[in-house]
Amino acid sequence: MLYGLYEMNHAALTPWRAAADMGLNFWKSPANPWSATVGGRAATASLEMFERATRKFAKPSFGLKETTVGGQTLDIIEQVLLQKPFASLLHFNKVWPVKKKATPQKKLLIVAPMSGHYATLLRGTVEAMLPHFDVYITDWADARTVPVSQGRFDLEDYVDYVIEMLQVMGSDVHIMAVCQPSVPVMVAVSLLNARDDAITPKSMILMGGPIDTRRNPTAVNKLAKERGVEWFRQNVTMKVPFPHAGFLRDVYPGFLQLTGFMTMNLDRHMDAHRQLFWHLVEGDEDSAERHTEFYDEYMSVMDLTAEFYLQTVNRVFINHDLPNGTYLHRGVLVEPSKISKTALMTIEGERDDISGVGQTEAAHDICTGLAPKQKLHHLQLGVGHYGVFSGSRFRKEVVPMIASFVNANA
Repeated sequence: MLYGLYEMNHAALTPWRAAADMGLNFWKSPANPWSATVGGRAATASLEMFERATRKFAKPSFGLKETTVGGQTLDIIEQVLLQKPFASLLHFNKVWPVKKKATPQKKLLIVAPMSGHYATLLRGTVEAMLPHFDVYITDWADARTVPVSQGRFDLEDYVDYVIEMLQVMGSDVHIMAVCQPSVPVMVAVSLLNARDDAITPKSMILMGGPIDTRRNPTAVNKLAKERGVEWFRQNVTMKVPFPHAGFLRDVYPGFLQLTGFMTMNLDRHMDAHRQLFWHLVEGDEDSAERHTEFYDEYMSVMDLTAEFYLQTVNRVFINHDLPNGTYLHRGVLVEPSKISKTALMTIEGERDDISGVGQTEAAHDICTGLAPKQKLHHLQLGVGHYGVFSGSRFRKEVVPMIASFVNANA
């Protein structure tokens, strides 16, 4: 019902959006003598704010065209190596000059979070890793675009997808999980180590992930514990309305997730949009562009299958199956203590209000089969959740540590 009302509301605003677009064309036109006045810029800013507030933000593209390796600029070709109903495996293939033999780089699979935003949220992460690694990423699908005929997708399927992607990539792979996938990635790596599989990753980097949310619990963790899984089932999951391809699929809608993201730091988001308005009025195009680039990504959200979301809430945030040693994958007990061939690096942010300090580091306590030299923990001072995997400090301080760790455990 709520999902349908949301879609109807957006449809009802279509004429107003068309009127706003016409107004923007008028006020932005170089032929309009008032366009450069303060009043003209104020009118443009108001119309643009309305357009952005009522827009459905489409899935962004990575748009990574080149990178620099050893002082040499190389073109990037984005390739789909594996296409599944709920995800694809993307490869950012570097084009080396014909006359220069490429020095093989270590393969790195970045497992993007399936927690509301598209994998493109990690565009900066990918860009920072490209000079150092042969980079691949999981590109998760929006559940409302997947017909119900394609079946379900739950936490078990997530783990299976990760293992299948590693199979496609072959041996000598390193894996990085950003936030939410820290648990399923550790599950996959535990299973591969236990059966001594040839595709077992050489190293595993977990960044701001909820390995044990009992440590330093955040507001998100407390809400899950207090409400229980049935509350989430009844209040935040609903069926995809017509005419989406996923019609009648049970999902946790992206617009509800975005509402949750925004309300966690509502004052900050409201202040950012006030600043955007005045940047537009003052003609500060650079500041306005930085704002729109961030929020174009931030406002682009996807639906999650209800079964995946509810299993994650129950097994990760309520029952703590992995740190309790009770996690079962398709009936098989998952034993992180069996990890012996995959070195472990964990990274946390000092001001992370989503995965509290200590929650990711907890991975070291349950990976008892690793020698001390195979383990490394880093607490990045002065950053929140997004600073763990993006931003200037990530590029300058964290990326070199990751590259060094991977090289030491190749």
